[in-house]
Amino acid sequence: MLFEGQCLFVKRLDSGVAELNFNRSDLPINKLDLKTLSEFKEAITALDADTSIKGLLLTSAKKDFIVGADITEFIGWFGLPESEFATRLLDVHKVFATLEDFPFPTVSAINGVALGGGFELPLSTDYRIMTTKGRVGLPEINLGIFPGWGGSFRLPRLIGLDNAFKWIATGKAQRPKDALKEGGVDAVVEPDKLYEAGIKLLERCMAGELDYKARREEKRNGIKLNKLEQLMSFETARGMILGKAGPHYPAPKIMLNTMQKHANLHRDEAMTIEVNGFVKAAKTDVAINLVGLFLNDQALKRQASKLTKIATKVKTAAVLGAGVMGGGIAYQSALKGTPIIMKDINDEALALGMKEAKKLLAKRVKRGIMTEDVMMDTLSRINTTLTYGDVANANIVVEAVVENVNIKKSVLSELEDVVSEDTILASNTSTISITELATATKHPERVCGMHFFNPVPLMPLVEVIRGDKSSDESIATTVAYALAIGKKPIVVNDCPGFMVNRVLFPYLNAFEKLVNDGADFLHIDKVMEDFGWPMGPAYLLDVVGLDVACHGSAVMAEGFPDRMKIDFNSATEALFKAKRLGQKTGGGYYRYEPDRRGKPQKKKDDEAIALVNKTSNAIRQADEFSDEEIIERMMLSLCLEVVRCLEDNIVDSPESADMSLIWGIGFPPFRGGALRYIDSISAKHFVTMAETYSDLGDAYKVPKLLADMASSDLSFFGGES
Repeated sequence: MLFEGQCLFVKRLDSGVAELNFNRSDLPINKLDLKTLSEFKEAITALDADTSIKGLLLTSAKKDFIVGADITEFIGWFGLPESEFATRLLDVHKVFATLEDFPFPTVSAINGVALGGGFELPLSTDYRIMTTKGRVGLPEINLGIFPGWGGSFRLPRLIGLDNAFKWIATGKAQRPKDALKEGGVDAVVEPDKLYEAGIKLLERCMAGELDYKARREEKRNGIKLNKLEQLMSFETARGMILGKAGPHYPAPKIMLNTMQKHANLHRDEAMTIEVNGFVKAAKTDVAINLVGLFLNDQALKRQASKLTKIATKVKTAAVLGAGVMGGGIAYQSALKGTPIIMKDINDEALALGMKEAKKLLAKRVKRGIMTEDVMMDTLSRINTTLTYGDVANANIVVEAVVENVNIKKSVLSELEDVVSEDTILASNTSTISITELATATKHPERVCGMHFFNPVPLMPLVEVIRGDKSSDESIATTVAYALAIGKKPIVVNDCPGFMVNRVLFPYLNAFEKLVNDGADFLHIDKVMEDFGWPMGPAYLLDVVGLDVACHGSAVMAEGFPDRMKIDFNSATEALFKAKRLGQKTGGGYYRYEPDRRGKPQKKKDDEAIALVNKTSNAIRQADEFSDEEIIERMMLSLCLEVVRCLEDNIVDSPESADMSLIWGIGFPPFRGGALRYIDSISAKHFVTMAETYSDLGDAYKVPKLLADMASSDLSFFGGES
């Protein structure tokens, strides 16, 4: 054994070949944390000193090659002085460069996943082979950074600038056939052939059949494009990538500038340029916030995993109520492998549900990510029925009928008499109390909420709502089912609107108040979209449906009359009474016309503007409302309610609160979530802001939790502010 540690070992094989095997003894995965990097440096040093080695094969004993760097450790580097941060990054670069400069050929045998630093390391070897089950890629852009261990200069020299821009700017994991086609890997083999293929490739290099030294020089030297071709490639990429990223995400711009600076440089100069760019990106607030979201996500995954240890496996599910929502739930369940029965009271509704599922699957076929055979196999996991008897053996039944408390109670009561005593009854309600719904059943401990967001295939969040009598087993099984069908579950306690809608309606009420005071709803939409929301509040109301919004508003007003009851004639109510329901009727705050692909496009509508203006009790002119005031009034109302949810134990942690809004309503990710947004301003300043709007009502009243934090200079993430 040439080297042996807790994370990897190096052993000599026949014919002078050495194998460096990543095999973390204390973890189920391999990752590039400080411990692994330290051992890797020792192993590389040992190999560099051994003149008998003729070739090196990099392998992994785990399911995946290397899942990436350990961001929980490296986040500490982000706070270091720039020079020290850069030095630490360059130390890793030098180890990778030593590997790249060995006087013998090197091959990476990539099994499973190799992402981020876990793929940058294989980029330092002469050749890469991956399996048909693997994925490779550089996802750092999703954390507000970009590859910092050679990926930004080695990858374009292997696969070309345009392909490298696509890989790095999207952050997507590449499938084997695409990675091979574009040159990111040199061969794709079945998993059981990987080791043998790696050895054979080394033998061909050692026999002189392959010129690995020439291949190596391609990576060490500049891009093979003339200056004009480079300029055109960078300018085209700049227009496309920065246009898509928008003004709030600095990493893509820094990445492009960095890649352009080192495009013609030797590796040893390029690594310094890359490190300087990486440090610049990592020092932005956006990177800190996006890394924070990643850490939140990891924490919630661990929490969900722990919870599901007492879950019953869902072998078969059922959904009551077809249509678009039921069809979406059935699609999602079947897509991820859990058979599901869709039940309704008439064939027309079932046909609509199946049509929705088929439409969603057909889109996947059209995009080339699913074959027609797989589509048919997926559809075979969806069965339809008109009778309760057919759902009797389901482990969980998702009730998704009309949002009416009496109808839902009736359905749950009838259902309970049919299913087994172990079946979980989960209501897909957005506002109705789970505790109240459970009163219609004999066993309320089996009842919980499972609130999907529309459209089901696109929205990651599922709120799992714990009623007063919901059992731990019921909650655990529902969480496990949500995870199994590819959703992100967050457990919340029962209250009107649960977490997301309870927080959303104060935000929408702030919009209603602004409009009633004389602000222009078109201007409000623009300001909030510029702030980072995917759509302004008026546009959001149109997408949700003004009828749905009015119903939800009434429920929330009844639940929280002190701060959610609207005491004026709202613009939304006026539009609703005029039968302008939003996108579904072609007109709400805006009018909607289909584009050439049939998607509704919003247009300014004079009739809507006239209706809104007629409703308004304007106390000021529209141009008197500054962008700053609009943002403050909108965001204060939302963020203060988030604090109340935490204070009332509706959610159990700041991580749960922030991720609910990121996943559920598209809170601007680059701002890190509502509570992290408060941290960025400071609790003390946020309280001061709220006090300036105290005349607007109890929605702007500071919760005790936040007041206490302000007086003690505390933050939600990180202790003292």
